[in-house]
Amino acid sequence: MTTLDWIVLVITLLGIVFYGLYKSRTTRNLDGYFLSDRSMPWGIVLLSIMGTQASAITFISAPGQAYTDGMRFVQQYFGLPLAMVVICIAFVPIFSKLKVYTAYEYLETRFDGKTRMLISFLFLLNRGLSTGISVFAPSIILSSMLGWNIYWTNIFMGGLVLIYTMSGGARAVANTQKLQLVIIFSGMFLAAFMVVRMLPAGVGFTDALHVSGKLGKLNVISTGFTKNGFDWSDQYNLFSGLIGGFFLMLSYFGADQSQVGRYLTAKSLTESRMGLLMNGLVKIPMQFCILLIGALLFTFYQFNKAPVFFNDRQITKIENSSLKDSFHLAETEYGKISLQKQQVVESFTNSLHAKREDSMTVNAAALNQLQQRSDSIRKKVKGWIKSKAVGGDSSDTNYIFLRFVLDYLPAGLVGLLIAIIFLASWGSIAAAINSLASCTMIDFHRKLSKKDILPEREYVLSKWYTLGWGIFCIIVAMFTYDIGNSLIEAVNVLGSLFYGVILGVFVVAFFLKNIKSSKAVFLAAILAELIVLLVFALAKNGVIKLGFLWLNPIGVFFVIFFSLLLQTLFWKEEKKPSL
Repeated sequence: MTTLDWIVLVITLLGIVFYGLYKSRTTRNLDGYFLSDRSMPWGIVLLSIMGTQASAITFISAPGQAYTDGMRFVQQYFGLPLAMVVICIAFVPIFSKLKVYTAYEYLETRFDGKTRMLISFLFLLNRGLSTGISVFAPSIILSSMLGWNIYWTNIFMGGLVLIYTMSGGARAVANTQKLQLVIIFSGMFLAAFMVVRMLPAGVGFTDALHVSGKLGKLNVISTGFTKNGFDWSDQYNLFSGLIGGFFLMLSYFGADQSQVGRYLTAKSLTESRMGLLMNGLVKIPMQFCILLIGALLFTFYQFNKAPVFFNDRQITKIENSSLKDSFHLAETEYGKISLQKQQVVESFTNSLHAKREDSMTVNAAALNQLQQRSDSIRKKVKGWIKSKAVGGDSSDTNYIFLRFVLDYLPAGLVGLLIAIIFLASWGSIAAAINSLASCTMIDFHRKLSKKDILPEREYVLSKWYTLGWGIFCIIVAMFTYDIGNSLIEAVNVLGSLFYGVILGVFVVAFFLKNIKSSKAVFLAAILAELIVLLVFALAKNGVIKLGFLWLNPIGVFFVIFFSLLLQTLFWKEEKKPSL
């Protein structure tokens, strides 16, 4: 990075910290600290929801996801609009009516205290670990690409965001997310613009789309059906997105305090609903555009030589191993194929401009064959890196976009894109830490404390819980290494282990009024969680074929099934008040 990049990076980061501190003035009680006195308009609620959901992982990993696997990842969000409608109809009115601080307070009213604490604990476990990944993910990439010390990067990444999160609570989180998103989207637009601008003369945006489409990267819709029937192990398709994605999003926005806490800050029920519904409308186009950058980047590397592997640190490892000579031969062959691809793709675009269909078909077939050969070499190199001789990380999905930024973007813009990684990370981390502290304070401290606590004292304790969870997440980041092929996928896999069960309890609470037994629901949640973990373990070890999104409806189904079964067989509790 140049001096200009460092200046842009430092000014941007310090500007956000000081802005967060400036906006941190709030009422010194729990309403002010966790809910911003329930005073936020729907526009701020929308930006806060989006800022919480769109972490650094989204902006680092999603372009790489599209580069390697195409744009079918966007199907994961197809169930989101319907989930927003259900939440606005069933969830938000109850939360608003009861004036809860956390979603889990309602479960004690509907069932009992132990059910509330169990589900809150599952949330704390899931969100605490996933926030640690959110700290670690950009840190490990920046560390590898720029040579920064991973431990100091983790501390820096998590430490600065703690300053304004601990100081101002929900108000500081919401207001900084607003500014962060403006900077983030501006930077991503500039990056996409530069990708297209650096294509050869005469090759424009639509030409780039034709190339990436012919090579299978614009696979926005895939059904999941093969000649052998439906592929249940396919992670992203229309049905897993509409069904599994619906349950994932319903749980995330309806029962995850990091999101519930964002729309509880709204000044009215209508403002909460508006923020959620608008999120349902803009999230899919937003994710589509981020993935499209990856597809455009793929086209860019058809005209320019791409690295055989995008993580330089792993390249250094293999060059210092016994596989060095084999790697150099593979790299040389990869370079030759890259030159051939450049010639063919130029011929393809010329045919496209001339509207010569036959020539386009021939060139597209040749380009696909060359791409298969280069993919085969990349696969071989990944196998070498993963082997005992090297002992490296064989996934470079998360490094693709940042490698392009560092190699091709001009001074100043590199610093801005690095700053965006920090800002996107801060947005999700700040909201998560605030929600972790609120659940700890409300669902555990208040619940278990036998003494009355003054509002001022609760405010001070909440700050300490915020600090404690921030430190916890940084510690998790220090010990997080092998977290999957794609960071954005790893976070969603982790969420799917818990979200189905959490949502299942809320579904029983909201819609199955005939289930009165708190003991049955409590035990059903435990049994369902064990089944979800068992199914995940079987799928991970190849015993069964199942994509992770299906874990969400499985969790919901088994909570409902066991609740009905256990109440019928063992318990018939006294009637609870209907809510």
